[in-house]
Amino acid sequence: MHWFLTTGRRLNLIYVAFMAVSFMIGVAGALQMPTLSLFLTREVQVRPFWVGLFYTVNAVAGILVSLWLAKRSDSRGDRRSLILLCCAMAVGNSLLFAFNRDYLTLITLGVLLAAVANTAMPQVFALAREYADSSAREVVMFSSVMRAQLSLAWVIGPPLAFTLALNYGFTTMFLIAAAIFVVSLALVFFALPSVKRVQPAEGVAITDATGWRDSNVRTLFLASVLMWTCNTMYIIDMPLWISQDLGLPDKLAGLLMGCAAGLEIPAMLLAGYYVKRVGKKRMVLMAVAAGVIFYIGLLFLQSRTGLLALQFFNAVFIGIIAGIGMLWFQDLMPGRAGSATTLFTSSISTGVILAGIIQGAVAERFGHAVVYQVIVGISLLTLWMTARVKDV
Repeated sequence: MHWFLTTGRRLNLIYVAFMAVSFMIGVAGALQMPTLSLFLTREVQVRPFWVGLFYTVNAVAGILVSLWLAKRSDSRGDRRSLILLCCAMAVGNSLLFAFNRDYLTLITLGVLLAAVANTAMPQVFALAREYADSSAREVVMFSSVMRAQLSLAWVIGPPLAFTLALNYGFTTMFLIAAAIFVVSLALVFFALPSVKRVQPAEGVAITDATGWRDSNVRTLFLASVLMWTCNTMYIIDMPLWISQDLGLPDKLAGLLMGCAAGLEIPAMLLAGYYVKRVGKKRMVLMAVAAGVIFYIGLLFLQSRTGLLALQFFNAVFIGIIAGIGMLWFQDLMPGRAGSATTLFTSSISTGVILAGIIQGAVAERFGHAVVYQVIVGISLLTLWMTARVKDV
């Protein structure tokens, strides 16, 4: 009896540790990302072109490095050791940005450190999947609760980031981010488990390292890229659209983002609870359909109340694809949890790159209103592509 209670307590503490690590890494990232363009413009004093170039180089490097590390993590070594390395690189990156203002150094050494550091989150989720499988825990709900920690981090992080940066300076903000990464590193070292790799059952094929040979993986990846392209185009354009075209107050943009992030949390948890009954494919299709409704709604409901009401559909869209979409990748790539998770996160980075290019070109040539017509078209294509992926 004593052994049973001790074992249950240990497993619960590990569960809490996974939640804490995902939340703290999320907060540290949410401190840095929303203020990056402001930092480059005011502190490094570069023109908008060089700001955009930094984002593009950062995204491309992140994709290449994370895929390479994911391949190695699935084939050899201890995944926890890789997470420790990523957290250490994140500390170094935060310190570099705290004390360095040379653009060339930041776009080379800084981007390299950031690329390794950004691999921490997908590897944490991959380790969580392996732990859940090995301990017979409910995988979907476990992952959904972890993903909810990221949404909570993004509810807290951006307002805190702007408060720190504008009132105390960017050096203080980056030092606090570094301190959070140090605490995360300690939690990973002392609290997260090392999970022995388990080979898939006989008859279940292990996919190639990237999964690209499987047409379902390719289709889901492209669909996921388009999902995140739609979301990022909206995030980039919305603050300009509501102030320049709709004549609404600037602060409404922050309210809309915070409202959506807050609503994502119950959406993720409910999705994790009902996915066994509904199925991953049907759940993701429902999410993309909610996204289509959201983007079509933006063409017609352009008041403050209307935009706030539409955030329900935005939260359903992002909340579900952010959690269930990742699990769908993992199920399509048995035995390659790290590569599957990284492929999902790479689809987000690729979507960011495409969104910046498309939004900038369309807004400059045709205006902000046309951006949302393009988004509607992309979201409808996404719905069709998602329907072509097999359920698992």
